[in-house]
Amino acid sequence: MTELAVRPLGLANALQDAAVGSPEWWLRRLHREIVNRRPMLDLFDAYYRGDHPLPWLAPQARNEFRRVLQMARANYMGLVVDAMVERLALEGFRLAGADAADEDTWRIWKANNLDEDFDQGLLEAAIGGAAYTLVQPNGTDTPDVFIEHASQAVVAYVPGSNRRLRAAGLKLWVDDWTGRLNATLYLPGWIYKFSAPKPNGEVRPESLIWDARELPAETWPVVNPLGAVPLIEVANNPRLLTGGVSELADVIDVQDRINKTLADRLITQDFGAFPQKWATGYPDDEGDEPFDVGRDRLVATDVAETKFGQWDAAPLDPYSAAKREDVKDIASRTRTPAQYLLGEMSNVNGETLKASESGLVAKCRQRMRPFGGSAVETMMLARRAANLPAPDARMESLWRNPEFRTEGETTDAAVKQLASGLRDLRAAREFVGISQTAIAEMEKREATMDPVAERIAREFQAGIAGAPAPGNG
Repeated sequence: MTELAVRPLGLANALQDAAVGSPEWWLRRLHREIVNRRPMLDLFDAYYRGDHPLPWLAPQARNEFRRVLQMARANYMGLVVDAMVERLALEGFRLAGADAADEDTWRIWKANNLDEDFDQGLLEAAIGGAAYTLVQPNGTDTPDVFIEHASQAVVAYVPGSNRRLRAAGLKLWVDDWTGRLNATLYLPGWIYKFSAPKPNGEVRPESLIWDARELPAETWPVVNPLGAVPLIEVANNPRLLTGGVSELADVIDVQDRINKTLADRLITQDFGAFPQKWATGYPDDEGDEPFDVGRDRLVATDVAETKFGQWDAAPLDPYSAAKREDVKDIASRTRTPAQYLLGEMSNVNGETLKASESGLVAKCRQRMRPFGGSAVETMMLARRAANLPAPDARMESLWRNPEFRTEGETTDAAVKQLASGLRDLRAAREFVGISQTAIAEMEKREATMDPVAERIAREFQAGIAGAPAPGNG
């Protein structure tokens, strides 16, 4: 395993002839996978940003109507993704058998700014199908945890493990300071570093000349202190064989139809929405002035045979109806509420609104499971890197309720569940949306509360719940 580090020259030939399963073989294989997936990632990213291909027109008309085509792009793809991601908020981790969220795990999470960074990871996973987390021990009780884009990281799984056992991971990036292409290969037992000149344009991974001359030969490889591949896939709606799937995978064709309909409508507005006038038998002498048509003008002639008229204006309603039907297709396929996409709502009561959002809420809850599993696996490795005791069982990820409710409705339901014994006080606080950090602070204050104040608070809570306070005769 250490042979790579002591042969700084001739590395390119070694990579070409690498044995299956060797570090050189993994480098080529995973680099090729990153290169192959980038066109699709770029496509989904462009659609999310609204940078769609221009709608189709006949080649001879494209130059004349290019400005119109650019105006015809309406970005529904960004809304589809944002409507889901904005409801996904991870708020803590709970160890098996514990009532409260684990403070050590949340401390590591907060120290790595994952409140914001993990949200970015969820966004990129929803757009491209996957993002990655990377755990790096640093010799302290707060290891580094990073979010990686799918265009710069990839994980390979052990065949037959149903994408559970990670065999290798690769992080690939261009160093802005040196301009070199760098790669870090993670295997369960070892970590390797590679470097190569930055290629000009696209280049096949097998033709890239990797070089170890600028890396300290006595430093690499190093033993992987975690004993596991520290790159973890954050997959969106994963499939068993292919992994994560973009939220936009099967609706970009519908987006193209909408853009085409809008382009046709804009062109019709220019050339057919205004009534075109005609005249027959009108004298065509050189001295005649052209028609000067306006709402306060009258066109007249002395020639009796002259007739005037106009064609009907081209209707625009069919274009609006066609666009509306395509937007409905996006709404039904992505379970995005129609009022989000159509921008219209009138005389809608609370129950109807709740029913219209039930599909999106169900989708968010389903996405939370694989996202939460990846977050838990990340923090299990982070706890190992921080030398924290391993939990007896798998941790649980705690998410904010993705369903939007009024404050009165939520509070009323929580009080009734607390009074009936369906929830305890902590669970009721979680139900109304109080964060794990805020709940922990409330419990600390209550633990140090004066006995008299504690009795008054207990009686007050019992009174709100509609039941007599314990021990209050």
